Amino acid sequence: MLSIIPAPWSILPMVAALWAYLKFFSGSWGSTKGTEIKKFNFRAVKLSPTIWKCGIAAAIAFVVIVQASFVITFRLLDFPIEKFTADYKILDSMPLWVAWAVLIMGSIVAGICEETGFRGYMQTPLEKKYGPAVAIIITSLIFMLVHLSHSWALPILPHIFFASMLLGILAYKTGSLIPGIIGHSILDIFDYSVWWSDITGGFRQQTIFKTGIDLQFIVWCLVFILALFVFFRLMNRLNTGKNNLNIHSKGIQMDYA
Repeated sequence: MLSIIPAPWSILPMVAALWAYLKFFSGSWGSTKGTEIKKFNFRAVKLSPTIWKCGIAAAIAFVVIVQASFVITFRLLDFPIEKFTADYKILDSMPLWVAWAVLIMGSIVAGICEETGFRGYMQTPLEKKYGPAVAIIITSLIFMLVHLSHSWALPILPHIFFASMLLGILAYKTGSLIPGIIGHSILDIFDYSVWWSDITGGFRQQTIFKTGIDLQFIVWCLVFILALFVFFRLMNRLNTGKNNLNIHSKGIQMDYA
């Protein structure tokens, strides 16, 4: 849309496009039969306050886990700055407030569209046919491969797969895409601003093989472990995945064979 309508004016039509996207794929628009299938794939169920709290807390833990994994990785390996900034040079040509507006909008678009497509329309029917473990693994493999179109993807393929696994677990256990959309969007804001562009100055830390194991590295390792523990502790409190899948399936005749 930036190539047709220049920033920041492209943001307003994108908001309208996202609204229409959500209305259509969540089942708010369409025929009765199509609506039920869309609601099933979108995981459109009403969540209890407890699930909401656990889901949002887990989404925040997810962001911390992935960001900590990046810091740890690039304290062990040299940060490939050229690969990470190549796709986003356009931000450097914009006023700072416009660049931030585009960055945030792009992150929200990615969060909504990728969670709907991968954790919703791809993973949900796979869960029904093969169970959650197989569904999450297959979806994560495809999610990882799709991201190879980006110049920065190759050095962090394990991170992409790992992040998708966490988002898949979050979607299944909460029975909703909303926590994942929130976590995914926040993650991308950090990624675009710190890793994929120089808008916040980028990552400048040297590897521990040059500096030695320092306090910063130890702290990030502890943050990673703690956030991972919190995430799975929250997920263990939720047993809604199978129940929500069954709720969605009632009255819906679908053949995924």
